[in-house]
Amino acid sequence: MAARFSGVLQLTDLDDFIAPSQECIKPVKVDKKPGKAAAKIRIEADGSYFQVNQDGEAQKLEKAKISLNDCLACSGCITSAESVLVSQQSHEELCKLLALNKAAAAHEQKLVVVSVSPQSRASLAARCKLGLLETAQKLTMFLKSLGVHYVFDTTFSRNFSLLESQQEFVRRFHKQADDKKALPMLASACPGWICYAEKTHGSFIIPHISTTKSPQQVMGSLVKGYFAEQKHLPPDRIYHVTVMPCYDKKLEASRPDFFNQEYQTRDVDCVITTGEVLKLLEQEGVSLADVDPAPLDTLLGGAAEELSTHPGGGSGGFLEHIFRHSAQELFGIHVDSIHYKPLKNKDFQEVTLERDGEVLLHFALAYGFRNIQNLVQKLKRGKCPYHYVEVMACPSGCLNGGGQIKLEGESSKEELQKVERLYESLRAEMPGENQAVRELYQHWLGGWGSERAQQVLHTQYHAVERANSALNIKW
Repeated sequence: MAARFSGVLQLTDLDDFIAPSQECIKPVKVDKKPGKAAAKIRIEADGSYFQVNQDGEAQKLEKAKISLNDCLACSGCITSAESVLVSQQSHEELCKLLALNKAAAAHEQKLVVVSVSPQSRASLAARCKLGLLETAQKLTMFLKSLGVHYVFDTTFSRNFSLLESQQEFVRRFHKQADDKKALPMLASACPGWICYAEKTHGSFIIPHISTTKSPQQVMGSLVKGYFAEQKHLPPDRIYHVTVMPCYDKKLEASRPDFFNQEYQTRDVDCVITTGEVLKLLEQEGVSLADVDPAPLDTLLGGAAEELSTHPGGGSGGFLEHIFRHSAQELFGIHVDSIHYKPLKNKDFQEVTLERDGEVLLHFALAYGFRNIQNLVQKLKRGKCPYHYVEVMACPSGCLNGGGQIKLEGESSKEELQKVERLYESLRAEMPGENQAVRELYQHWLGGWGSERAQQVLHTQYHAVERANSALNIKW
């Protein structure tokens, strides 16, 4: 399990990996009753525990369970909690919900919505030797045959993340003279990076992180907000599942910030990885290639006839979109093409906008822990030269996420190249060109930069302080 999470979540301090240790144990309070003799504990060969009282009677004890929130509350690593990682977030849990739905009365059923990431779709297409549109249509039919009602594409919600990130950067750029932590602005779409930043660098790094929600969580807001209103349903009557290339997204969906207190429901109820979709297909004895295609659903109703993508790489193109927009908005310069300058490795690259020898914008992308470490050290020394950094925990970005499918007989480099080619084969779309996005901004969010847009599309982060106790000792 450990390798499935991003490298950042397997790290604390400078270690490459933390095995299960004292850090990951949640203390348990034991209430001792006066006059009662201590019970004996018997351990069976299969590892089960029995409490034996004075009369010789044995009672089987339940194993202690650690919830995901318990895990995130500690300030150590989370790797040793993977075996108990969110019992509510797996393809088995989705199957249970669908089975309950079929057995329930109509008024008790939940509307099941699945939002699929473009990175996951590319990985599935490579595995099944299909085109991207064909994969999307066949996956839609497969999920609906199981009882899912709607299948959406998170490329739609990424439009909002990109547009809000653009606006946020311009605001920060104007504020940099008064606020020393306005820049550099650091991307916020990667939950592995966010979890690491909150736990390891706390209040020092948090002011630099973009407050814009990731595409997954924007989709959660749209499904449990706009879509719920259109269907005349309260948010808790919708069960929202996302298909993601990354196990870290399960952590993101479980953050308290994305929990609706009024309706006691999460914006994203369940996250399953691309690999778990493949397990679901195998469990049902279905080959995706043999499934008939179905029309693609859209949030605004009707069926989509094609898929689109955003230029700028497999992690969403945040750097590219913010760079182009800022060059035009701040300096009146139209950027036709962006030239990346690799530094120590291909996962650390720079982009610069110059005029008459003066550097106007200096952006970078930093993928993988080693590059993130270098970035953080530069920030701490006050020598970070960048205005914006696209930060991703996985080397090569989201297309190489730990939840993606490993292709049989392929080297990791070959399989990644195959997924990248598929991902980049779609028609590129700029986020501001999408008519449906403009309509939602205008009519549901109340216009660009509105208070409602700020509330729905942005979030906040929290420093997690390390507890100084004996439990921090690594034995």
